[in-house]
Amino acid sequence: MDAELSRRLTRLLDHVDHWLPPAPESVDWDTHVAAIWQRHPLGGRLLPIPPRDALGLDDLLGIERQKLALVDNTRAFLRGFPANHVLLWGARGSGKSSLIRALLNSLAADGLRMIQVDRHDLAGLPMLVEQLRHSSHRFVVYCDDLSFEGNDDAYKALKSVLDGALTGPPPNVLLYATSNRRHLLPESMEDNSGSRLVGEELHHGDAVEEKISLSDRFGLWLSFYPFDQDAYLEACCHWVAQLGRAEDWGAEARAEAIRFATLRGGRSGRSAWQFAAQWVGRKRLAENK
Repeated sequence: MDAELSRRLTRLLDHVDHWLPPAPESVDWDTHVAAIWQRHPLGGRLLPIPPRDALGLDDLLGIERQKLALVDNTRAFLRGFPANHVLLWGARGSGKSSLIRALLNSLAADGLRMIQVDRHDLAGLPMLVEQLRHSSHRFVVYCDDLSFEGNDDAYKALKSVLDGALTGPPPNVLLYATSNRRHLLPESMEDNSGSRLVGEELHHGDAVEEKISLSDRFGLWLSFYPFDQDAYLEACCHWVAQLGRAEDWGAEARAEAIRFATLRGGRSGRSAWQFAAQWVGRKRLAENK
């Protein structure tokens, strides 16, 4: 009977083995500077990833104030001084995600380590933070393009880690997030129905307070706006020189850059890079026909 049971259990394990997640391997943070967090029903794991590119802080133009504030906050964190969780919010393509990448490239040598968590994996964020609590390294946990729908409960795990649990986040972990929404949650006219005036003071209703309470847990807000034409053209000139040669930029390129932004319906650092890639690519192609 015991032998038959053993055979049955062995067959069962053979059937389910390929459904089980691979055994997690520890990341060597002395070698790797970045990883992504993947959640699964039995826990989660960290997968080390190489840097995406060599983007530097000097490559990002038109956002000097935001760069200075983020670098100062991160340097203070790396040296063990008080620092804030950071929310980078604002116009699309204005450099929020690029600034995070450039920050890692610039400060990895100073001890910065970064872990990216997708919005759909936020439920496992408390588990991840606990894994990092006793590490000797300092981590920025990064959530890109973060926003939630009205019926999405994933933000509750983020609220808890930021400033809601009894333990709080460990001193070696900060959370940085980028979003097009200042309050991360959708806002509607109906939300304001509970607001009221008390004397000369405006008191928000519960719906508004709930939505503000999430972004309010980030101590540092950095706002990003569409570029004006001068900033856009400066970025175009920079990227044309980076992707090609300085002499690729001139009156003709300038006119084409303005036309490119008009057709795109806006100016941004992203559209400047896209124009430069198109312009330089066409120039090199014409030269090598």
